[in-house]
Amino acid sequence: MKILVTGANGQLGRSVRKISEEYPQHTFFFTDMPEMDITEKVMIEAFVRENGVQAIVNCAAYTAVDRAETEPELAEKINCHGTKVLGEVAKNYSIPLVHISTDYVFCGEGCHPLKETYPTAPTGVYGKTKLNGEKALESTGCDVAIIRTAWLYSEFGGNFVKTMLRVAGERDSLNVVYDQVGSPTYATDLARALMTVLDNGVNGFNIYHFSNEGAVSWYDFAKAIFEESGISVTVNAIESDKYPSPTKRPAYSVLSKEKIKQAGAKVPYWKDSLKTCIKLLKSSK
Repeated sequence: MKILVTGANGQLGRSVRKISEEYPQHTFFFTDMPEMDITEKVMIEAFVRENGVQAIVNCAAYTAVDRAETEPELAEKINCHGTKVLGEVAKNYSIPLVHISTDYVFCGEGCHPLKETYPTAPTGVYGKTKLNGEKALESTGCDVAIIRTAWLYSEFGGNFVKTMLRVAGERDSLNVVYDQVGSPTYATDLARALMTVLDNGVNGFNIYHFSNEGAVSWYDFAKAIFEESGISVTVNAIESDKYPSPTKRPAYSVLSKEKIKQAGAKVPYWKDSLKTCIKLLKSSK
């Protein structure tokens, strides 16, 4: 299968590239700006046509959660309009699409793992634009699998794990919120899961949830990062209102993985995946 991967320079795109050698039966085309603008339909159609693309994996997105509050038009252009364009191309060329969405489509209240069928109610611009993208995809009638994820990190780009390691080198103590609970997602695990979904065949409109197994607060996640890295730093637990943000963060965003497990995806425990990532980060120094 010839697979077009958009947003290939982001965390997930680079993770798909990393595992691509595990799938020798496929040919991957890794693209990103400026050569592939997902809001430009003519550009995408030409690439699909000229390269005989047989599937699309969309890793491109506007992910600056706080900045989206002041750049709503740009966030909507990428997360909704761009997503719809990909869906229209997928429909026109009869090829499957795998698209990545987010836990921010939910309000973040509750205490039970979030299932795909639960009502959506985003509280910020980022979540609203991602939900609009989901709806736009459904309206195109393409064959699509939407995979919602949360707390993404990797050895690539900027993320919570790398931020904690950087900050720990600059100070002796730091404050981390303890009243937001979720499941970290190692991008390599997500990359393998989306490939499982794609290889199973994408037909109709489907939504899946994926994050690593287990639940943890940002505070406990930070503690685990330092323990695994052998770094001694004092971590103070604080409430969310002591860390003001333009966007209301979900207080609870643990995703139910039952559906994607039934599809055959492996869901490693979050601490095991964190160990893998930390080891890779150490070896790259």
